[in-house]
Amino acid sequence: MNNHAKPSLLELQWAAYPHAHRNRKNLILHLVAVPLFMVGTVMVATSPLTSGNAAIGGLVAMTLAMAVQGFGHRQEVSPPPPFRNKLDAVLRIFAEQWITFPRFVLNGSLSKTLPAPSSPALPCRHATKAKRGIRVAPQFRDS
Repeated sequence: MNNHAKPSLLELQWAAYPHAHRNRKNLILHLVAVPLFMVGTVMVATSPLTSGNAAIGGLVAMTLAMAVQGFGHRQEVSPPPPFRNKLDAVLRIFAEQWITFPRFVLNGSLSKTLPAPSSPALPCRHATKAKRGIRVAPQFRDS
């Protein structure tokens, strides 16, 4: 028996996911693009029951979602590895859209990883007074 089984696609993707998804812009883009991809997939899948227009709309939605996520991945310091071939691309894309990213959101990893937007600290009114030469009592000075 082989105790060193090769990790599955989902195991590999999950292990690398937090490292390849740290950039705030990328994560926000994923929050929009992943549901768009899912809607597109459902539209394509149900198009035989609805209309050909649903298939076209679904393919457009899926393509747009992939373009948005591709842009987001390029913002990352450690982007996901390139696809090895077409089958690898399809499997990894569908796994990320339908399993890995939803898992990342639902288990709380997104909220832990999503950094707060960087904003300049607003000056304290006491610090402003001190800069003007007004004496500020020690208990009111900024640390």
